Amino acid sequence: MNASLPILGAFDLRDGSIAADDRLIDSFGRVHNNLRISVTDRCNIRCSYCMPEAVAFMPRSDLLSFEEIVRFARVAAGLGIDKIRLTGGEPLVRRDLPKLVAMLAEIAGIKDIGLTTNGILLADLAADLWNAGLRRINVSLDTMNPAKFVEITRRPGFEQVIEGILRARQVGFDPVKINALAIKNFTEDEVIPLAEFARSNGLEIRFIEYMPLDEVGRWRRSMVLFAADILEILTKGIGPLAPAADNDPRAPALDYVYADGRGRVGMIASVSRPFCMSCNRIRLTADGKLRNCLFAVEETDVRALLRGGERDESIALALRASVAGKLEGHEINSARFVKPDRLMHSIGG
Repeated sequence: MNASLPILGAFDLRDGSIAADDRLIDSFGRVHNNLRISVTDRCNIRCSYCMPEAVAFMPRSDLLSFEEIVRFARVAAGLGIDKIRLTGGEPLVRRDLPKLVAMLAEIAGIKDIGLTTNGILLADLAADLWNAGLRRINVSLDTMNPAKFVEITRRPGFEQVIEGILRARQVGFDPVKINALAIKNFTEDEVIPLAEFARSNGLEIRFIEYMPLDEVGRWRRSMVLFAADILEILTKGIGPLAPAADNDPRAPALDYVYADGRGRVGMIASVSRPFCMSCNRIRLTADGKLRNCLFAVEETDVRALLRGGERDESIALALRASVAGKLEGHEINSARFVKPDRLMHSIGG
């Protein structure tokens, strides 16, 4: 097996770009350039909307090695993937993660590497991650109330998260984005404190509508705190907001800026304003399963290809087939919606 065999014909040698025919394009014309890689299903907190209190984690032998992840990423880069985001579980519990960041940063064609974390271990690792080549960090934080933090996560750690956020800013990450889940009749009183914390510390806050990936299937549409409601809370509590002039039409968040110029707010309205038709993302789980949608019910076993002596061309064909089979959308708002068997910590955030 030659693990570094190139995908012939993918790169235009004149400028390093990907030829149009070699990009990952699905049947709806969506071009995929964004790969989310979960490095572990393990986590050091237990948010109820993500995972149960007691959980059987994958055997470590099932997790892809750094070398396997890098090989897959290199093949994907040859097909037009230029953005990578590392997720979990909690990715920072994966030992030596900065080494993986450095390995990914060396892949030709990869322009951007990000990380989503709960922030508890971030203070100690922020500098190493920055030095390895990471440039974007999203920290999940749903409350500025330490007691409510424990209620949500079923673990302590609020102070460590705040320390990690501030440390990330100190070492150079700009912006640091805060991801806050929005649940009706539960997080309304968190909107203003989180937004004010972000405004005061040069952070970007992004509110995410509650999606049906919780531990016991309790999700109901009536539990979603919609983006429109959050905008109303912010407008009344802080000040007017207007859509940002530089919104990326393929990004999951629709960004707004305050009229006073102090800060930016993102709305990820997966339920009230699905962005499926502009989706450019594919996902690789920690155990090597390729998913073409967060809510996919089918997966492609990439680990079997990586460990079974297959050539890079076979992995590229599997990538193409997965993207080609992508559905129009997640159908959360229809009777046809089917909840995936995996929970969020196992899929990758």
